[in-house]
Amino acid sequence: MIMNRRDFLNFLGKGVVLGAITPLLTKAKTIQYINQSKIQGIPPSSQDEVVLADNLKYQILISWKDKINKKETFGFNNDYIAFMPGKKSNEGFLWVNHEYIHPFFFSAKPNDQKNIDDVKEEMRNVGGSFFRIYKNFKTWKIDLNNHFNHRVNALDKIDFSNKTKIQGSSTAIGTLANCSGGVTPWRSILTCEENYDMFYGERNLSDGSIYKTAYDVGWTRFFPFPPEHYGWVVEINPFSGKKQKLVSLGRCAHECAMVKVLKDGRLVVYTGDDIDNGCLYKFVSSSKGDLINGKLYVASIEEKKWIEVDFKKHKILQKKFKNQIEVLTYLRESSKLIGGTELDRPEDIKIDPFNDNVIVALTNNYSKRNMHGSLLKIIEKDGKHDAIDFDYETLVSGGESTGFSCPDNLLFDKAGNLWFTSDISGSKMNKSPAYIPFKNNGLFVLIRNGIQSGEIIQVASAPIDAEFTGPCFSPDGKTLFLSVQHPGERSQSQNNLTSLWPKQKNGPKSSVITIEGKLIDELINL
Repeated sequence: MIMNRRDFLNFLGKGVVLGAITPLLTKAKTIQYINQSKIQGIPPSSQDEVVLADNLKYQILISWKDKINKKETFGFNNDYIAFMPGKKSNEGFLWVNHEYIHPFFFSAKPNDQKNIDDVKEEMRNVGGSFFRIYKNFKTWKIDLNNHFNHRVNALDKIDFSNKTKIQGSSTAIGTLANCSGGVTPWRSILTCEENYDMFYGERNLSDGSIYKTAYDVGWTRFFPFPPEHYGWVVEINPFSGKKQKLVSLGRCAHECAMVKVLKDGRLVVYTGDDIDNGCLYKFVSSSKGDLINGKLYVASIEEKKWIEVDFKKHKILQKKFKNQIEVLTYLRESSKLIGGTELDRPEDIKIDPFNDNVIVALTNNYSKRNMHGSLLKIIEKDGKHDAIDFDYETLVSGGESTGFSCPDNLLFDKAGNLWFTSDISGSKMNKSPAYIPFKNNGLFVLIRNGIQSGEIIQVASAPIDAEFTGPCFSPDGKTLFLSVQHPGERSQSQNNLTSLWPKQKNGPKSSVITIEGKLIDELINL
């Protein structure tokens, strides 16, 4: 689980090499590193429990069906977490995404036997939750009486930005498939609609028909909304309740929305299309604080260029589509027509706080027999995030030799250590031949400094069938908020549950946990 130190430092970026090596040149730091005890991880686990490395402990903050106020409850399959600081260090607000439902845990009826109330109950369990939290002694708690606490779900009316009409309407009903996301400088949430096709299918552009996926939840019997109303990045002001679907960022299976503020106040948003052979995108705003007007680009890895996705600039798009709105609505097709590179499921994206390199988790690509995924580093020309040219490096980090597979969500801590989760699907977890060595999904840290720089350690293992998602630190870096998503999702009946985590009544429940302990303190102080 140790990569070559020079390769590791080069991968993070030349700006880090000096920062990582310089401490070794001073006597004080040399003594510190010599006396530094090694941080120990854990081996892979198949236990039905959140297993943690020594000197870490976890507590459950909230689980599916728990109240967030007097009327509303926490949704299903929680994913992305954003912490918004409050006025004091021991309090703030959490936004949590809810990605999808599993009918077995609701009515358990086949799609053709669900009634409209069954479907509405499922619709209320996706979207997002927003609530105030505070720390009481050593425990984080939810303030159930805060007037900002509320839910967003698949029944809410949400306008398209600039009142743009999509399939004849400037308003969509609901947000769903909410995977990862981002936060703007003005404290609004960017929540990303990923696998929308399981809810409303997808359009066949050759004949206009709508086809459904193998995992269809049956909502269209009562709510036949067009698939084009979903797959957008949705901006939500959690304090005012104002919402809009950002047409400017295009439509695909968005995994995340990594926001970078330029020196002149303009914004850059990186996002990826989380499918086999999906593309990588960035949006560059036209003016300060603007997510509606700007240019959208797709990455050509071969050319080392960002190609503008613009109807007026590409004759091939003019032959295929009627206007720019159609180009953005069918982004997946239009971006490949103009040379966007097909990648291995671009999932989470984070910007290295020490050198501004863009790190992209490429989870896997079964169509290309890439079972374990990799990390991609984008180096924008001259360090400018609105640049057209870039360089890149690929570090194939997944596999038995490195101890993890299928990197997904990413997170840098204050010391520049790279935390990441794994996303081995439930159907393949603990299965032969590729995934047996990794057992359950986990949480890993790629250590940046000290005697273990370049070493990858596993610090947590998820319950059976689950994955960790949405890692997020409190502002002081001492508490890690983490989603435990879909434990027991392979269950076939109430008498044959694959997981009982978190050992509560009525079977398994997705939950947000808090992780604290000496190990986190040691890592952020390296």
